[in-house]
Parts: sequence; structure tokens; C-alpha cells
Amino acid sequence: MKKNIVALVPLRGASKSIPKKNIRPMAGKPLCGWVLEAACGAIGASNVFVSTESREIAGVVEDMDMGIRIIDRPAGLAKDTSTTESVMLHFAEKVNFDVLITLQATSPLTTATDIKNALNIFKRNRLDSLLTGVRNKRFFWTPDGKAVNYDPAKRPRRQDFDGWIMENGAFYITGREILERHKCRLGGKIGIYEMPPETSVEIDEPEDWAEAERLLIRRARKDMSRLIRDIKLLVVDVDGTLTDGGMYYSKEGEALKKFNTRDAQGLALLREEGIDVAIVTKENSPIVEARAKKLKIDKCYTGIDDKLGCLKKICRELKIDFSNVAYVGDDVSDLECMKEARFAACPADAIETIRDISHHICRHTGGAGAVREVCELISQCSTEIN
Repeated sequence: MKKNIVALVPLRGASKSIPKKNIRPMAGKPLCGWVLEAACGAIGASNVFVSTESREIAGVVEDMDMGIRIIDRPAGLAKDTSTTESVMLHFAEKVNFDVLITLQATSPLTTATDIKNALNIFKRNRLDSLLTGVRNKRFFWTPDGKAVNYDPAKRPRRQDFDGWIMENGAFYITGREILERHKCRLGGKIGIYEMPPETSVEIDEPEDWAEAERLLIRRARKDMSRLIRDIKLLVVDVDGTLTDGGMYYSKEGEALKKFNTRDAQGLALLREEGIDVAIVTKENSPIVEARAKKLKIDKCYTGIDDKLGCLKKICRELKIDFSNVAYVGDDVSDLECMKEARFAACPADAIETIRDISHHICRHTGGAGAVREVCELISQCSTEIN
């Protein structure tokens, strides 16, 4: 019989050490957003819940538009002395489940893969509960001079020492029966899911914040490097991407476009590094052709209704495939190409449909440095790989 698995993320508003910690921006999103995305990726947003007494936190979660449900927590369960178990038991009164995954927002390095792997261990070993931890190969002593985890007379070499598992508090998996019987997140047959050493970072004090953010950014760059490693062609749209999408007219009624010099420099940077650049636009514009000529970009295609067909043609000519293509666009005419490309990016002001399928959403808007930002990202990731 398939068990009903749900996830709970307790988010208390009254954080003392770091005010509004749970919704403070961390590496581009609210702190709680990292574990919420991980939970949604592992078991689906319809099975993920947030317990909070704060309307502000509830509003931030709702604004993420993930479909996560909010459980109103009584103020009496949001005090400094309130336990996580009390929140879990309150949740159990409101929501039906067989297995509960309780995630801590202060462990933003948790991934959907971690949760899925831990669930597999929980099911395969028929566990009643599970905790996460990291392996620690340090030697521990009591304050009164007694060795805790090794024999000083037979001091092992580090490489021969299995070490101990240190609980990192990232998440817990608890069967309903165990929670209700023991009033505790752990009980019965307990298992452990081992996580990478860097996940021992928990954000409890201000000094923890910078370290966690640094690790998140480093991981994101590593993931992006894998995605970009084989890029041989960058294709860019024009209106709303290389320009701000505005229409400007001279006093003679001539249509004008505003381009950004920094974008031009970024495209030149990639071409110097051996990456081809192509411009593809629906508009039949001599202005675009003149701009491409100025930039010495010979692959300029204007008046293109079938952008995907044009992209296929370029790939055939260059003897590459979509796995070698990066595409920057902002509107529905770019959608098919961006879905096919290995790497898709968009300006900050792209339409929502495009933002949803982009691997990278730029900090800059169209015509204001978005293309330069993508060029630098590709260049930096290529350098890291090489």
C-alpha cells in the first residue's frame, strides 16, 4: 500500500539572532525558498506545507507561487521555548499523512536529490524514522579528559578511522505512529542519511550567513558550468533582448532602436574565445542588419517567423546540435528555441512564460546589459572548466 508522504517546513517569525531570518534574501531568493524548492522537487508542491504564525512569512511563501499550503500556527507554538515536536504534533492534527518529512529552513544546502535518496533508504530498510548527518573524523574528549570515540593507546590514522556521524539538522523523516506514540521526531528503528560535509552549516548566527551563501553560490556556479561546458553558439533575439523593446522615432518619422555598448563588448568577448554568435529576429529591420555589420556578426537573420527552423539551419551549417547552443530571448517567439537549447537565458523583464523555462534569469533588463551578463557567465564557466 502506497504511503501518504508530506513535507513540513516550520517558519517562525520571531527570530532573535537574525531578524526575519526565514524570509531574508539568501543568494537570490528568500532563505526558506531553498528548502521549499527542494521539497517540491522531491515530492510535489501539493504535498508541501509551511507552518507559521507570521502573516508576513505566509505572504512571502504565497508570492513564490509554488502551490505550497500554509498551516496557521498558534502564537503559543511560536515562542523561543516552543519545540519542533510541538509544531509537528499540531500539524498532525490538521493534515493526514503516513510519513512526515520535517525540513529546517536554516539548512539551505538540502537538495531534492537528498530528500529522494533519504526516502529510498527509509522505505528500503523499513525504518520508523530517519535523521540526516555528516561524517566527522575528529577525535572527541569529555571536559574531564576521557576519550569519547577512540582509544588513545591505539590512535588510528585518519584514513583508517570511520569517524562518527554528526546530526546536521537538515531534515527528519518520521512515521505518524512514531510521532504520536513518542511525541518525538525520532523513535523505533532509526536510520541515517549521510550528507556532504558542507551541509553541516546551519544558519543560527549572523556569521553563518555569509558561509552558507558562499557555498550556495559556489554550488550554483558548478551546476551552471556543467550546463554550459559544450556551448559553441550563442543566439540572441533583438527586441527586448539586445534592445529595451521600445520604439523610437526621429523627427522625420524614422524608426530607431537603442542598443547597449556593453552587450556588444560581451558578444565580442565570446567571439574572441571561439564561440560563434548569431542574431535572429522576427522583425525585418535594416537597423539590426547595420548593427550586426558594425559588430562584425555575419550570422544575422531578420524577418524570421520560424526561429526554430532558422536555428536548425545554423546548427547544420556549423555541424553542431542543440546541446551546443545557448539562447537568449524574452518573448513567445523565442519559446521553442529556448526549450531546445542546452542553455536558455532571459532578461529580468522577460515575460513569465520565458522566465519559467530559463536556466538563468539575468539581473539586468533587455537592452541594459542582459546579453553582456550572459556572455560573461558563459566565458567564466568555460574558463573554470578549462
